[in-house]
Amino acid sequence: MLLGRAAQPARCLSERLSPCARRRFWGWLNAVFNKAASEWLLRCGALVRYQGYEKWQQDYNGLPTGPLGKYKIEAINATESCIMYRGFDYLDGLEHVSEIKLRKCIYIQDECLQRISETKNLQKSLLRLKIISCGNVTDKGVIALHKLTNLEYLYLSDLPGIRQKETTARILQQALPNLELELDLD
Repeated sequence: MLLGRAAQPARCLSERLSPCARRRFWGWLNAVFNKAASEWLLRCGALVRYQGYEKWQQDYNGLPTGPLGKYKIEAINATESCIMYRGFDYLDGLEHVSEIKLRKCIYIQDECLQRISETKNLQKSLLRLKIISCGNVTDKGVIALHKLTNLEYLYLSDLPGIRQKETTARILQQALPNLELELDLD
């Protein structure tokens, strides 16, 4: 975990702070997670949308500045981006991501989907996921998404690596009975 080692000394420090100072400290740390994730995603060509804003942020040089905790990532559009497994540690601290779109991402593979599904904050917050034209995704990666217990909508399209779509769909529906699963895999 990229920030895991940095967060350990931070925990020790936070234990010595007053409750008010501790809240400010953790607020600062959460803001850092959102900023670091924004920088990584934008550098890779993805877009981010912040909570309470309609406009997608697409320019790395135009990253917003402002009050602590104002910019919390709510949605990620990784269309034709070069995000890959190596950077997924940046997603660990994000608590408000409700929507992710992975479209034509040549480096997205099963391990990436498994990593998304194992990220505790995403297990709680992610509601909508679209995976489109990601050629390295197979049944194994899609089945790993069963850990996203709050997922309401999953759209899968143009994924040639999915060979057993009926079985995969059945496994997901059994694990996530409230999931609206839309398939366009022909």
